[in-house]
Amino acid sequence: MARIAVTGAAGNVGRVTVEALASDHDVTPITHREREGLDSVILDVRDEDALTEAFEGHDIVVHLAANPNPDAAWDSVYEVNIGGTYNVYEAALAADIDRLVFASTNHVHQMYNIADATRPETLTADAEAVGVSDPPRPDSYYGVSKVFGEALGNYYADRHGLEVLNLRIGWLLTADEVREKMDEEESVARYVRAMWLSPGDCEQGMRRAVEASLPDSPLAVNLISANDDRYLSLTETMRAIGYRPRDNSATVVE
Repeated sequence: MARIAVTGAAGNVGRVTVEALASDHDVTPITHREREGLDSVILDVRDEDALTEAFEGHDIVVHLAANPNPDAAWDSVYEVNIGGTYNVYEAALAADIDRLVFASTNHVHQMYNIADATRPETLTADAEAVGVSDPPRPDSYYGVSKVFGEALGNYYADRHGLEVLNLRIGWLLTADEVREKMDEEESVARYVRAMWLSPGDCEQGMRRAVEASLPDSPLAVNLISANDDRYLSLTETMRAIGYRPRDNSATVVE
């Protein structure tokens, strides 16, 4: 059993993560304000000292706290997504954390196949395959902030020996939410079908992210479901951390 601190525990991915890990691990949810039904440590990721204190005695940090809006302006992602991520890494180092799982995003590569450059969550009909090691092409300031977070993690892995997993997360939706989004314009619906991450696959992916022996560090992998319309590779995720997705957006919308 590992002691795991989860920042951003009140978010959609955060709640699934806490639930997925709590049965087998000692999980400390961390939020920036009180949330009903969630017993958490309350702090601001802009406070490095508070993070260090919260991380003390833990083995792993799953860093999910961020402004996740792909339409967000620069100022609204700068302090939390960039400054806050730096604080998380510094605190992890000070608290002698063994592994840090960084919640990156598919948006670090979305500009390869975007249908409308002004609308991040759209997808062309002839999307090309994009590999994990292809150069980043972020579609937004949010995507840029996650490219920074990955680069920062790579630095802490190489410079300080911290085990780092950059987890490029898709769009977490229930099956009903996916079906509802099929009524939107086709470029948006196509993006949803490509990037869907089911709650069950998210749970499994998060468990593998903290439990699997990593073949390399730093390591970057995609976390989406086994969608027929995906263009992001899952080969590395399956080989490196033993991820076995069970869901497919094609079976949800047929």
